[in-house]
Amino acid sequence: MQQTVAQTPVLTLDFTKPGANVSPMLYGLMTEEINHSYDGGLYAELIRNRIFKDNKNTPEGWSLVQDDAAAKASIKLIAASEENIPYDERRLAINGALSTCLRLTVEKAAGRVGIANEGYWGIPIKPSTAYKASFYIKGTDRSEPFRWPWEPKPTTPPLPDIENNTAGSITVTLESNDGKTVYASGTINLEKSDYWKKYELTLTTAADVQPTKDARFVIATDRTGQYYFNLVSLFPPTYNNRWNGNRIDLMQMLVDMQPKFLRFPGGNFLEGPLITDAFPWKQTLGPLESRPGHKGSWGYRPSDGMGLLEFLEWCEDMGAEPLLGVYAGYSLQGDYINAGPLLKPYVDDALDEIEYVIGDTTTYWGAKRAADGHPAPFKLTYVEIGNEDWFDISNSYDSRFTQFRTAIEAKYPQLTCISTIADAQYPDMKVTSGKKPEVVDEHYYRSSWDMWENAAQYDKYDRNGAKIFVGEWATREGAPTTNLNAALGDAAWMTSMERNSDLVIMSCYAPLFVNVNTATATAPKAWQWDSDLIGYDALSSYGSPSYYVQKLFSQYLGNKIVPATVVNVPVQNRPLTKKDSADGITSKTVPTVFYSATMNDTTGAVYLKIVNTTAKKQAIKINLNGVGKVAPNATLAVVKGNKPEDTNTITEPANITPVTTTIKGVANSFTRNLDPYSVSILQLQTVK
Repeated sequence: MQQTVAQTPVLTLDFTKPGANVSPMLYGLMTEEINHSYDGGLYAELIRNRIFKDNKNTPEGWSLVQDDAAAKASIKLIAASEENIPYDERRLAINGALSTCLRLTVEKAAGRVGIANEGYWGIPIKPSTAYKASFYIKGTDRSEPFRWPWEPKPTTPPLPDIENNTAGSITVTLESNDGKTVYASGTINLEKSDYWKKYELTLTTAADVQPTKDARFVIATDRTGQYYFNLVSLFPPTYNNRWNGNRIDLMQMLVDMQPKFLRFPGGNFLEGPLITDAFPWKQTLGPLESRPGHKGSWGYRPSDGMGLLEFLEWCEDMGAEPLLGVYAGYSLQGDYINAGPLLKPYVDDALDEIEYVIGDTTTYWGAKRAADGHPAPFKLTYVEIGNEDWFDISNSYDSRFTQFRTAIEAKYPQLTCISTIADAQYPDMKVTSGKKPEVVDEHYYRSSWDMWENAAQYDKYDRNGAKIFVGEWATREGAPTTNLNAALGDAAWMTSMERNSDLVIMSCYAPLFVNVNTATATAPKAWQWDSDLIGYDALSSYGSPSYYVQKLFSQYLGNKIVPATVVNVPVQNRPLTKKDSADGITSKTVPTVFYSATMNDTTGAVYLKIVNTTAKKQAIKINLNGVGKVAPNATLAVVKGNKPEDTNTITEPANITPVTTTIKGVANSFTRNLDPYSVSILQLQTVK
């Protein structure tokens, strides 16, 4: 590519003009169940397929443990609805949610026999750590099937004729995958009973245990019989000690970003492939025993351990406000519900959901929230109606949005409803019936070149139109997490949103999370979408270069926009693709330097952000007009690398991280040399 050589750029900050307010909710987070963001990610549960419903044909994540070859044992899924199973086993559903269990049959005992769970690409073992284990177990101690006197004689076969000695000690261990090293162990005493019973115990590792993820969870016996298992759970310590909580390291990374809101539950995860697969928020409430999970949108079944209340408490733990997405009658495969009587049950469901979030304890759903352990209502300002409804080729969103908004605003006039169709992106599909939406959601997934080319996009927007929520955006370069070039694209785009944060009131990157494990013999590749913000495996986590840029942008942010202009900006020619050349498209010039400035009008701190996207050092002159005095020293935070492809990984998590220093020589007019491939943030101190 060719860079045009020009005079030194001059960036002038004009403090003589009153700047607009920076939106107090400018930077937030967006989340959905993709890339094992929850199960195998933020949600701390360590057992994969804990209620045995991930695959109706095989117990995914589970295997038979048999230490002695002389033993004879097997495992099998038992679904209570199946007709070809022994008569007794049709009674094995604990409830409607826990209707499939795992049967361990021990025909001949020799040494230890049991079941093992591999976790989500491993079980994380850490020293001096207490793991809370629980499971339902039932042993069969009868040779004849039980039936009530009035029931007909079964036509299906009875249970196998096995000597049943199930009552007694059951061992529970965290151990290496080969079983040779035991990291923690405990026992429960299985009682003789025809009924399910839940057992709980704590497994604690020693102080000298070396961290590893190459481990498994095992429940074992040394006796013959039929053993049945359901809802097998294992939790490490969680953030803020939540009983059904989140992974500590990932939560801390989010808290450090200082997000102002969390958009949930999606995303495609909100809609589901079919109407019947939409996020079933009512089924995600209450104890784990009442959560059956549902069909997800990204090729695996979510457990729904991350339910509506967990989303809300996640917000609470970050000091962020929920931004609630409600299902609006359109799903991913094109199914939709026309506005009118058929849509009303879905509108009513959204009203119920809002009541759960903000209703007081005198309301039905507010009382339900209190019964679930959170009497206080949550704060809620924005409700988004659907997700990416521009995919609905029936053009039914206009009437669907209006029906939802009318009902929501009638009951909750303090709430603002967000349209998922933005005027600028889809002018032929925008909402036209009723009053215009106050806020519209724009989504952008672009290359770094696209981000640089469009970094002035919002400078040209009409200030009399709707406010903008950039509900999903990302520079899609790097896998599974972004590289430095993506971070430079992100930074350029964020300067645009920041300069225009009187118009762009909220923004959030997507996807937020990615489990970085590749496919194994027993588990598929963990992720479905490249260029994600935070990566992790069972044991460790890391931030991408984009993560650190976004963290800094949120940390160094004022409450007033400082008007700024720049001249002599260097440009470079955007490379042409083969298709561009074939179509006769000529090369465009794109700026190489990007900027934004905000100020805290109480403290006098000024936050100046400058991006250099090239391989050369770039001098830039900075003028501060209208400032009486400025402190000669300033804080400088820089994210940079040697080449655009540089990145962080699970094994090298700190290749690119911010470096913060103090610089001297700051004045009302001074010059800085920007490092190659860098994002620089200066905190200047003005004196009135």
